[in-house]
Amino acid sequence: MITHIIYDLDGLLLDTESLHERVNKEVAQRYGKTFNQELKMAIAGRPTLDSAKILVETLGLPITPKEYLVERNKLLYPLYQTAEALPGTQKLTQHLFNHNIPQAIASSSTRHHFEMKTIRHQQWLKHFQITTLGDDAEIAQGKPAPDIFLLAAKRLNVAPQNCLVFEDSLAGMEAAIAAGMSVVVIPDSVFDKKLFQKAHQVFNSMTEFKPEAWSLPKFK
Repeated sequence: MITHIIYDLDGLLLDTESLHERVNKEVAQRYGKTFNQELKMAIAGRPTLDSAKILVETLGLPITPKEYLVERNKLLYPLYQTAEALPGTQKLTQHLFNHNIPQAIASSSTRHHFEMKTIRHQQWLKHFQITTLGDDAEIAQGKPAPDIFLLAAKRLNVAPQNCLVFEDSLAGMEAAIAAGMSVVVIPDSVFDKKLFQKAHQVFNSMTEFKPEAWSLPKFK
């Protein structure tokens, strides 16, 4: 019985992954390297510093992960306020909010980054009962560890098996499954959907999701 919904943010609710890809490509090119789709998948959904470590090591960049983030953030921060909601996301969250279904966000973003990304979406954030973020002191390990989802469930006062998670990344899917939750994955169109076979459902867009399939209120 699904009673609570938990969403990732980047690439799931908000179209920020296209911004990350654009900036990561630009910084990699400065060092004569190529940020490709395999690397994009490897870092998707992970905490910021973990992603930077993977990127620097994989590309063999002559800088530290923290130095990489300094370069990246100079390009990325001005773009965050342009992030738009992905198709179907606002309709679903409004629908479930209207039916008093508790909803939460569980994102690897830091509080500072989250606030920049959502600065134009304050009304939308009212749909969510809680927000659990990657720099929360109670999270020992980031995705693909289950910590962030288990903490969200704890704060929602709900058992993990009663939670449905929406994710877009492999790391996020694995974290949700490890937490004992059901998971719907809506991956980037460039990713091979065969990689997400462990998910309970995989869609191209949130517009394909049918709430009644999970015993949730049907759209009118």
